[in-house]
Amino acid sequence: MNEERRATRRQVLEVAAQLLEEGGSEAVSTRAVAAAAGVTAPALYRMFGDKDGLLTELAAYGFEMYLTEKREALALTPDDPVADLYRGWDLHVDFGVQHPAFYMLMYGTVQPGRRPPAADEAHGLLVRLLRRAAETGRLRVPVEQATRVIHAATTGATLALIGEAPSERDLTTSARLRDTVIASVTTDPPAPSESDLASRALALDAALENALTSGSPAVGTEVPLRDTETALLRDWLQQLAG
Repeated sequence: MNEERRATRRQVLEVAAQLLEEGGSEAVSTRAVAAAAGVTAPALYRMFGDKDGLLTELAAYGFEMYLTEKREALALTPDDPVADLYRGWDLHVDFGVQHPAFYMLMYGTVQPGRRPPAADEAHGLLVRLLRRAAETGRLRVPVEQATRVIHAATTGATLALIGEAPSERDLTTSARLRDTVIASVTTDPPAPSESDLASRALALDAALENALTSGSPAVGTEVPLRDTETALLRDWLQQLAG
């Protein structure tokens, strides 16, 4: 795709985003977008196929907005993975409340196996925060389980708040749920040195996964185990954490 076509596509998405913010997904008709962007309907169809294709691209555009805001905000927080989980929750909910039509498009119309790349990146950001928490002994359940719990809770809280009239919306509901959910999957610092076998097992499992997936060993040396041995060790660690 040449620069001119890329710029036109971006312009169309920006116009569609404005219509979405102002009137919801019903306002994003191909005719309205084409007229507002100053392009012909055939040109719009060539770019996106149909309205469903346009909405799919618009959801990806929303995830890009969300990731930009979240990266910038998390970069300002202390190097504390659990504090970042609290901050990440608030950023997620705030984005949904500030951009309800985008949020509904991004999270309210999800279909299995059809997440845009930016949605995978948003998911990966949560996984990385939880993996860091596990590596420092601050996680009491496996990373995958904690990811599912936090993702489900933040999404549910945000959709519930969006469904309320702004005058009746109480953000302390989200804060209370946040505190309960994050406390259920993390431990207080410092982790107990003798009794907290589960968090120690999870920390070692996270370090092994980091070494295996990143190509940069977490403890300064390659994992001196065969694949079958590593898999068995990780299974033991998961059982200890259970």
